[in-house]
Amino acid sequence: MSRLAMTRLAGIALAAAALTLAASVPVRAAETPRFVSLGAGAASGVYYPVGRAICRIVNRVAAESVRCSVESTPGSVYNAGGIGSGELDFALVQSDTQFNAYGGSGIWTGKAVTGMRSVMSLHPELLTILAREGGALRLDGLKRGRINVGAAGSGARSAWRALEEATGWSAEDRVKPSELKADMALSGVCRGELDATLLLVGHPSAMVQEHLAACPLALVPVEGAAADALITAKPFYRRGLIPAGIYGNPLPVPSIGVSALLVTDAKTDPELVRTLVLAVFANLEELRAAHPALAGLVPAAMAGDAMTAPLHPGALKAYRELGLRP
Repeated sequence: MSRLAMTRLAGIALAAAALTLAASVPVRAAETPRFVSLGAGAASGVYYPVGRAICRIVNRVAAESVRCSVESTPGSVYNAGGIGSGELDFALVQSDTQFNAYGGSGIWTGKAVTGMRSVMSLHPELLTILAREGGALRLDGLKRGRINVGAAGSGARSAWRALEEATGWSAEDRVKPSELKADMALSGVCRGELDATLLLVGHPSAMVQEHLAACPLALVPVEGAAADALITAKPFYRRGLIPAGIYGNPLPVPSIGVSALLVTDAKTDPELVRTLVLAVFANLEELRAAHPALAGLVPAAMAGDAMTAPLHPGALKAYRELGLRP
């Protein structure tokens, strides 16, 4: 039997186990369903369809006990703050944001979100830099460049700050980056008012495709000494490749990135978290189909990959029932 066939059989067995366990979650019909919010991201990005798919699955599988509402937000940093303030019940955050928010480093110094707990790991996201063709097509070429790094509260902005520090560029080499929304930044690059814009996304990305179709742009590799230094200093960053051919690029484009994580607060009801995890794993193919970036989800990795905040007890219980955690 081929390795692929064995993987598919294992996935089918896991889904069957999850479906059985999800069906066994006790439901008290006399109670009013609990309404929970899930902070995602901008409607045009990857996080929103991911959050929408999770809520759709939960609302169908556990309709009598839970009603999940996906919320459009500015992004990962905002979502982490929403967990800390209690504004959001669940949220999608990047692994670097989780590390900094939980540990109280960077912009979170003095205001750590110590109650943050991990629920599941999702897709990888890569730093994706798009520059005008004929311009700076290497990372070093962006020194003193006019660069859009995304709106305040976005993970892209946080990742750029970390990368810029790793380059060792002096204050004179750095130009204050713009913080435009993606569509406005694209217009600026196409008109020559900006040299580059960056995104932090899972691939393939419709947004990246739209950017490349708007005017002559090229993907800038993120590699070399700066990337090496960043990964050494902050191991929640990982190497990755934008695959060849998905945007007409003849070769893979090296970059670095993070993982998207679903998180909650330590005070969230363990049975609620268990219900959500079992519902998702019982319908994993539906989640994979929600966006191309999710197609490669692997159950074992989802149960622990890239997490830097403790696993919520409800999630741990579910993963043990599924045989994914000891």
